[in-house]
Parts: sequence; structure tokens; C-alpha cells
Amino acid sequence: MTTNTDSEAVAGNWFRVIKRSTKPRARLICFPHAGGAASFFRDWADLVPDDMDLAAVRYPGREDRFLDPPPASMADLANPVARACLASGDVPLVFFGHSMGASVAYEVALRLQSAGSSRLTDLFVSGSAAPGRSSGSRDPLTMTDAEIREEVAELGGADANALADQELWKLLIPSIRADYHLIGRYRAGFSTTAPLDVPMVAYYGRADRDVDAASVAAWADATSSTFAMRSFDGGHFYLKDHAPGLVADLLGRRAPFHP
Repeated sequence: MTTNTDSEAVAGNWFRVIKRSTKPRARLICFPHAGGAASFFRDWADLVPDDMDLAAVRYPGREDRFLDPPPASMADLANPVARACLASGDVPLVFFGHSMGASVAYEVALRLQSAGSSRLTDLFVSGSAAPGRSSGSRDPLTMTDAEIREEVAELGGADANALADQELWKLLIPSIRADYHLIGRYRAGFSTTAPLDVPMVAYYGRADRDVDAASVAAWADATSSTFAMRSFDGGHFYLKDHAPGLVADLLGRRAPFHP
């Protein structure tokens, strides 16, 4: 028999609560990029309203889950996150996923729908080509650690100090490499049974070298509900400079967030 305490423990292991509301109308769950961690979204706490929870997925192999083995496949990651979502109460959920996190959020959304849950009200994806569309010119499965380090530096996805510090990089590379391999093995197309039935919005940076408007627009095939897309100035990590505008746009897209 599963108790409320057990459910809270399952959810707590997978989510870092960045902002908690006493009476939340919704919970925004953020899915980090490859090599990223829940702390990437800590600055969003001041950008969401006080009647919304803000949480981020705690990927294994980094930060306070450093000793946990990184997931080897998308299923190894999406399945337990979906279970954690189902165990996290009855507050409506909103997903935002960036880069690899967009695919993880999509796969978790499919699992929630398959389980009969209607808690997910919106899916926001960012910096990612739709499933089945190529993203980038290199094969993540064959890239060397040096090539991964070079790409991370070019994309701007890691702190410059981490890249410059050889010892720190040695600590980071196992989880980043695991994420790249997860992405390389991920070959899922859209659901063969039924598309998502939740509204979707896709964001991207206009100067992103690996993602273009056509590959982002293909996300429209992932949902039977409404779809929209918006671009921002900047590259793959445009959201670091445009967080206020991005979050404001996200919150304004859906009626539940209007006063």
C-alpha cells in the first residue's frame, strides 16, 4: 500500500521546489538541458506569480544527486519522472523543457496521458527540433569528450569557470556524456497511438545553429490541440538573456494564469 508519505518521497526525489505557493493554481515544472541541472531555473522564482509553484526536475548524476547513476535511455528518465508527477498531488501541471529537456517533457507528457491523467494543461518546448527531426551536425554517440566540451562552450550551456577548470570538468563530463548518449539513442517519433491533447508552444533562438524555424514548427504534429511558436534574439541559450520575456509570454498564453 502506498501512503502519502511514500508519494511525497517519490516526488521529492525527482523535483526541486524552487518556489512554493500556499494555494497554487498550477505547478510549473521545468526540464533542464543536456548537462543541465535543476538550479538552472532558480532565477525564475521572481518571475512566476505567487499563486504558482515552480519546480525543476532533478536529473540523476548532478548536484545533490551526483552519486546517482545517470539514465541510460529516455525511458529510464521519463518513466520515473512521470510516476513522480502522478504522485505529486492534484495541482494542474505545466511543463517547460529546454533542449534535451523538451524531449523529456514531451515523453513524460505522453506517459501521463497514457495513464489517464488530465493534470497537464500545457506543454512548452524550447531550443529543440521536433522528435524525428535532426538537430545538430554531429552524432552525439560518436563525439569524444573533447568534442563535447567544445560544443558545450560554443552553445554557452556551462559556466565558463567549469570549462576552464580541468578538475571540475572531470566531475561534470560523465553526466554530460550520458545525456549526449541518451539524446543519440532517442529515436522516438510522435505517438503512434494518439497525439497529445494539450496546447503546445515552441520557442527558439533565431541564431541557434542547430535549430531552425522548420524543425521547431514540426512540433505542431505532436498535439491535437492548439500550437504556437515564438523566436527570440540569441542562440541556443537565448533564455539566459530573455528569461523575463520568455516567462511572461509563457504565463500569458493560457487562461488559467490570467488574473
